[in-house]
Amino acid sequence: MELYQNIHSNFSDRKVQDLNGRYITNAHILPILNRLPNGFSYEIAGHSERNQPIFAVKAGNGPSKILIWSQMHGNESTSTKALFDFIFNVEHLGISSFLEHCSFFIIPILNPDGAQDYNRFNANGIDLNRDAQALTQSESLVLREAFNVFEPDFCFNMHDQRSIYCVGGTKNSASLSFLAPAEDKERSISSNREQAMGVISKINNVLQLFIPDKISRFNDSFNINCVGDKFQSLGVPTILFEAGHSGDYHREDTRKYMLIALLSAIKCLSQKTVLKDAVETYLNIPENKPLFFDVLIKNVSVEVDGKTAIIDIGILYEEVLTESQIHFVPTISAIDCLNDYGAHQFIDGKFEALTLFNNKKVELGVTISNFFIKKEEFSLFVKNNLRL
Repeated sequence: MELYQNIHSNFSDRKVQDLNGRYITNAHILPILNRLPNGFSYEIAGHSERNQPIFAVKAGNGPSKILIWSQMHGNESTSTKALFDFIFNVEHLGISSFLEHCSFFIIPILNPDGAQDYNRFNANGIDLNRDAQALTQSESLVLREAFNVFEPDFCFNMHDQRSIYCVGGTKNSASLSFLAPAEDKERSISSNREQAMGVISKINNVLQLFIPDKISRFNDSFNINCVGDKFQSLGVPTILFEAGHSGDYHREDTRKYMLIALLSAIKCLSQKTVLKDAVETYLNIPENKPLFFDVLIKNVSVEVDGKTAIIDIGILYEEVLTESQIHFVPTISAIDCLNDYGAHQFIDGKFEALTLFNNKKVELGVTISNFFIKKEEFSLFVKNNLRL
């Protein structure tokens, strides 16, 4: 536990200082790759559809082989930062034994074109996480080649999830979510899937000490076109890691907890620890539910369909890339009675009238950066792209 407490207490000093924010591309990681610590090396595993290099970091000579990839979706970068935090802290944290017990093949940015465009999809508009069966894209072929050649014993599929998810039906946002993907339509619990469940349960036990009731699991409906489901069906235990919202929109807090999750998973595999009742423990982790807004304005008087009504307004931030910066644009996503929803920020309108600047109409899709409730002005602009 001392390992995780060290990270939690000293993360601002431990993290890779020149990787920050949500916009992470090849241009950001190449200088870091060129100064990898002893025991780590990198190579070009292949190229993207736009012929950008897809880098891979190699380390360790242990018998447990772990294949890890991040930014399969180009705008999901939190785990990329956490992976480099792991790489640069092996010596500092005294966990060099991980490299003796495990071998790593890490692809920090699988989708460099999507990363450059800050887009979920690759240059051809394809979701790589729906291309695991057809293998139509260069990036998919690079990952499959790594899988075939490296022959991993375990796979970590690392993503970001939207800020809309909560833990079960609670008002707690899901800071991180995990999944042991199904390998068939029946969602059978095979030995390899049970192994993945066991590791996730270990991760959950650790994270609950730092962010209690903020961990959830994804729905396990089967889709052979998804990479995790495909690799699981090929007999390799695979874990989906999802970085969620932990209080800041650049996800530096989530980055810390993702590093703790990563370390606990690797420690589990390094020491070959087995969790009893893994399936039951895993299934006791609440499923995440899309029941959150970034901002929820409650009990305001607005005109809807020509009539004045007391209503709630749910707002989500749209992430927009402008001049290499991610801007969070507050946009009306729901106008309704939203009592079942939680939010990262609540504003109580106290049944007063809400009006927008420039007499804009309150309707779905409208940007709502500034507004009045009665005579009080509210602003949802963000400071340095982080909500005040």
